[in-house]
Amino acid sequence: MGKSQKKKSMRRHNPVRVPDTHLPKGLSSAEQSSSKNAAILPILQKMESADATERKWACVAVANLIQNDPSTRRLLQGKNVVGALITRLTDSEEEVVAEAVGALRNLCIDGGYDICAEMYNKNILTPLKTFVPKISNVLSQYLTNSKSAPENAQKLIYEMADNIITVLWCLSETSNKALNAINEIHLIPFLMSFLASRDNLPLGPVASAAQCLYVLTDDNPLAISDVKSDASYLACLLDISRPENIAKVDTNLKDPRIVTLSVLAAGILRNISPLPPPTVVSLVDLDKDIIFPLLQPTISSIGIPDISVGAQELITAQSNEPQIEKLSLKHTPKSDHKSSTEIELEKIETRLRTVQLALEILTGACATLPDPDFGFATEDEADEDEDLEDNDDEGDMDMEADGIEGDRPPVPTFITSLVNPLLALIQPSTLSFPPLAAPSPHPPITSALSAVHVSALECLNNVFLSLASSRKSEIAADVASGTKIWGDIWSALAAVGTQTGMGQERRQEMWEKAVGVLWGVGNVWKGSLEPKEEHISLLIQFCSASSDPKVKTQCIGTLECLAQHPTSIEANRVISDYLISLLPSGSGSSPTDTEPLIQATSALIDIYSDENMPYDINFRQGQYLNHLVSSVEGVRRAVKNIDRRKEGGRELRVRGDEVRENLVAFIKYRRRLGL
Repeated sequence: MGKSQKKKSMRRHNPVRVPDTHLPKGLSSAEQSSSKNAAILPILQKMESADATERKWACVAVANLIQNDPSTRRLLQGKNVVGALITRLTDSEEEVVAEAVGALRNLCIDGGYDICAEMYNKNILTPLKTFVPKISNVLSQYLTNSKSAPENAQKLIYEMADNIITVLWCLSETSNKALNAINEIHLIPFLMSFLASRDNLPLGPVASAAQCLYVLTDDNPLAISDVKSDASYLACLLDISRPENIAKVDTNLKDPRIVTLSVLAAGILRNISPLPPPTVVSLVDLDKDIIFPLLQPTISSIGIPDISVGAQELITAQSNEPQIEKLSLKHTPKSDHKSSTEIELEKIETRLRTVQLALEILTGACATLPDPDFGFATEDEADEDEDLEDNDDEGDMDMEADGIEGDRPPVPTFITSLVNPLLALIQPSTLSFPPLAAPSPHPPITSALSAVHVSALECLNNVFLSLASSRKSEIAADVASGTKIWGDIWSALAAVGTQTGMGQERRQEMWEKAVGVLWGVGNVWKGSLEPKEEHISLLIQFCSASSDPKVKTQCIGTLECLAQHPTSIEANRVISDYLISLLPSGSGSSPTDTEPLIQATSALIDIYSDENMPYDINFRQGQYLNHLVSSVEGVRRAVKNIDRRKEGGRELRVRGDEVRENLVAFIKYRRRLGL
């Protein structure tokens, strides 16, 4: 079983804010699917106009046209709007530059990897990096004397800073080449200056600076070193991230980015940990004092049903609002012009993205925990633990010998505090996974909701792997909790459905993450979860249909756990017959990949390791021993052919050799029994 880890190459804030995978590829297809086709050519022509007003208008028009409209975005991209906007970054008029940056920022956020890669390849960093010292100088002047410039000039530079930082943040997640180029700009002092002056600056650029820092410090030694080298940076981040700053997450916050900022600061600290001594920061137990106290209330701060109903009401209200369809030079709309409904929808999206971010940080925290010590014990429970420690040294020693510390929180507290909020976050709403025939009425909200569901499953995956590895008997004894958790996961999957195809990638991702969680839950409560025929059938179908060896392995591992329910003899037979079908026979090869083959072989050994179990009758009646004997040579060849040079190959080879040896020993054992 593998824990979910953060990947440096993945854009965590949003792979594609307005998904477009359901659209046909190609320029001609974009022209047919976009309702704005006629408007594109005049806009691109005015982008090159000698009149600065027309150039500004064109940049604004691009920013407005692409909003929640992936087909028009693709059409503009096909007409080289990226190159045209990058050219405008060196425009002689400051307002044209500002609107061009704003349009590029919107393209980054809405368009995902492809557009960001195109921007990098078209050398956007050359003009962008010239803005960094200019903005620093102007901001220093404003902070020294806030009356030194009119309000509209300050607003322009703040928006400019926000947009430039956002573009840099998106670019840094595009590729290692882009990240290395951004490293050379040495942005850390620039970004930290926004956080240090957060009380005197608008929240927008401050939050964007924190997001950019969070991305740059993710497995990036140069940025990590730059942050850790300055004690004032660490103190600033610690101050922002302290849970007492947002002791109660107010769902009616005027600006939800207040919470986002604290969560990002906590994430940055975790990215750069361990924190260097001898500073006050190094004395903080990051996970216990900051991460869990801050993030647990954050992930509990939203209810998916309530937030979906609220979003749906706003979407309905928005559809009744007058739309600006015709853009005129006389009435040029601002690129940031939004109705009150749009602003409220953005607040909902921000809240969802903050929860997604919190889940991502929690997932990393759970991945590194050897045991589920999440610090959720109450004061009374902690006192009780201390009494036990004082009065039962011998018992403590026994627990430590088993690799389990004696001061772990009680299971109900742990499940209530962390697991139950996560389970609530995986339950989809009608906005989460709309059918292909009826696209989402608001793609950003749908994208954010589905991202929260997936992230919650990733966190649950690591939680239950930590629980399974700790082998705490009191957890396994709490069968009622295990049964409820198991049922909640299947309930979420039933709501997701099995629809596949273009535009349904998030449904597929939900199933892929969920089987990992099911395996973890199955291991914790192995033998206690009564299998249902429909669950077995779905797992077998998903395993057979998947092309991912890891997913196949997780499905097999889950089936293995279900097969060990003592009295479910028929379910055991169905699962075992399927596992037997994956084994090689004689000189033939296995019908599946090597990793799931190894898991299937190991599963059969574990299931039938106790001949006294009621379901052992299936082993004898199905003549499984003969099948196992016939598979030995095929298993040996499959293990021998593992390429140790590939990622994970060395570990898989060790695991394969172990299982092959166990198979031979198991066959000898069963033969000796003579059953």
